[in-house]
This record gives sequence, C-alpha cells and structure tokens, in this order.
Amino acid sequence: MVANHYNRVIKSQRKNRELINKNNEDIREIKKQIKPKKHRPTMKIKTKEITLRKTVVEPSFTNKTVLTDSTWHYVELLLQRQNTKKAKEALNYWNQASNFFRATENLDILSKPLTSYYCFLNTTKALLTVKGIGFDTKHGVSGKRINSNINIINELVSLQPKGVLSGLCSYLKEPIKTFHVPTRKKPLPEIYNLKDILYNLEYIHRAYNLTYSNQPELFIPIENPRFVFDKDQKKGWLEVQLEPGYSSQQEFAKITGFGIDRFYDNTDFYTLRLNKKFYWNAPRNSPDQSSLKEFSKYYTNHRKRFRYIYSHSQLWYIKRKNLQNGLIDRSTLPLTFAAMHRLSEMSRYDPETLEKHLHKNYGWLLSEFITKSIYQFVDMISSEITGDDFRVTGFRT
Repeated sequence: MVANHYNRVIKSQRKNRELINKNNEDIREIKKQIKPKKHRPTMKIKTKEITLRKTVVEPSFTNKTVLTDSTWHYVELLLQRQNTKKAKEALNYWNQASNFFRATENLDILSKPLTSYYCFLNTTKALLTVKGIGFDTKHGVSGKRINSNINIINELVSLQPKGVLSGLCSYLKEPIKTFHVPTRKKPLPEIYNLKDILYNLEYIHRAYNLTYSNQPELFIPIENPRFVFDKDQKKGWLEVQLEPGYSSQQEFAKITGFGIDRFYDNTDFYTLRLNKKFYWNAPRNSPDQSSLKEFSKYYTNHRKRFRYIYSHSQLWYIKRKNLQNGLIDRSTLPLTFAAMHRLSEMSRYDPETLEKHLHKNYGWLLSEFITKSIYQFVDMISSEITGDDFRVTGFRT
C-alpha cells in the first residue's frame, strides 16, 4: 500500500513538472508575440550607420570597412598622399616596421620577440609622428626579474614617464603615472608583472583562462554593438547584445554601467544599454552640431571599455571593471608594447631564460602572445593612423 501511494505521488510530481514546463513555454511564446519585434533605430549620418569602431581616437564613422589581407600597403599609400614632412617621416618608420614584420614571420619562437618589438616601436613612432604627438626617443619601458625563480609573475615591467610608450599613452589620453615615496629622490614608475599584463589582453584571454582556470574571466563577449536613439527623447546611447551563453543574471551582474533594455524580449539573449545617454537630434539623419559634439564626447568617455580581437569575424568584448586582483586600467596597445619589450630583452640578452619560460605550464599562453600580438598590434595601429576599420577579404560587411 505504501509503495503504491509513493508511486502515485512520484507520478503526480512528474506530471506537475511537465505541466509547469509546458506553461513556461507557452508564456515565452506569448511574450514573443507581445514584445516589439523590430529593433531600435540605429543612429545614422545621412545613409551611414554609426557603429562601434576599432579606432579609439578620431574614428571615421562614415567610412566603409576596408577589405584587405594586409594593412601595410593601404597605410603606405595614405601617408604618401598626404605629402607632408610629418607624413614622410612617418612613412620611413612604417616601412621599417613592415620589414620587421616580415622578418618576424620567418623566425622561430625564441627570436620573434626581438623583431616583433621593433615592429611595435616603429609603427608607434609612425602613429605619433603623423598625429603630431611629441615623444622622447627613448623606449619608455624597462624590465627586470625580481628573483631567480623562473615565473612570469616575477618578470616586472616598468612604464616610464618619458619615451615612445609614454607618447602612445598620451595619444590615448591615459598618461603614465608616477608615485612619490618620501625615502626616494626619484618617483616610482608604474610597475606590472607579466602575468597580470597577459591577463588584461583580450586577444589571448581564452588561452589565459585555460592556463589559469582559477581566475575569473575578464572579458565578456558581446554582439552587434551599435548606437541607437529615441527620436522623442532626443537621446542616444550604446546598445549591445550578450551572447546567449552569457545571457544570465549571474553574467549580467559582472558588467557595471549597463542595464537590460526591457524594450526587447530578452528571452534568448540579453540586450543591454549603457546607462549613460547623450543628446541626439538628427532630423532626416542630419545631426546638428550639438549632437555631433555630444556624441564625440560620449564615444571618447566609453570606447575604452570595449575591446576587439583581430580575426576573420567581428569579435567584441566588454572589459570588466569590478575585479580586485590583476586588473590593469590601461588599453591594449600600451600593455602589448610593454610586455613584448620585456620578452625582447630576454630574446636578445637571455634566450636561455626565455626558453625556460616557454617550457613552463604557461608556455602555451606565452607562445600565443608572441605569435598573435603582432597581428593585433598592427591592425590597431593601422586603424588609429587611418581612422578606418579593416577586415580580411572574402567576407561581407
């Protein structure tokens, strides 16, 4: 008797669960029918949609994406057309960088850091020269190991207040800081260890997370970042979509400064909006001067939160801000520059130590950085010089 009663209870519970699941499916279908299916309108200037661009400083919002397998010749032609003293000087740096790039592709992993770094150095000089940013001819970065234990956490990188790296940071409007200590005559520079720098680079974040699985993900993948507006409010803002696998309250809680846009259904994936808005008045897609000025300020204030990975497809990420350990408040370019400088020192003066690093448990992570960073760096510098977005040929944009 007891067994029969127990079986009836189990059967009833199972039936109730099936009924609840069916009701939830019905509710989702009803929500889909009730919620508006169209998207908010994308901001436009004339016929050009305004979207998030690779360029951080002064992007060309109305230019089409440039399809090319290499940016070297494109940038070279642009600098030649400018026909100014600065452009000619920048072109010399750019051509030198191109030679170092080609050399790097043919070298082994122990030698790549040296030529990669000089490629970074000369592309950066080209950028600063053509943009009229003054810089000291020193490199502006130094490195050392704090003890004999071979570990990337013991490899330190110092960002100096003068030099090419300092010029790059000034261009990005994130000047290098120094710290005054009463017991020292000279102020201390910014100092980071190589492990933390690699943690803060989006284009190797998967390799980092696989190597150090105990640390939280720093970059949240997003799709379709675009600027939208409300015509009645005369307000605009940035809208993004979370990938379905990251569309949960747990993942959303990791992202500060955003809200879930209830205009959308948000059943299959979350659509987020930056909480901050800006004035946008653009009748017939012709924004007034106040709108353009407000948008420019908005873009400058928020662009650095978003990172992209150089690839065949569009891969955008939000960098988290609410972490205590390992977070560095700097852009990708300066951190890549600084990390490669330290590795180039080892490649040139102490290749045996570099080889030991590559045989450690984090060796694959390090080799991923050495191999991939040159393509990411050149793509980013190319966008900053030209204001354009670049994509590999054979893909529709």
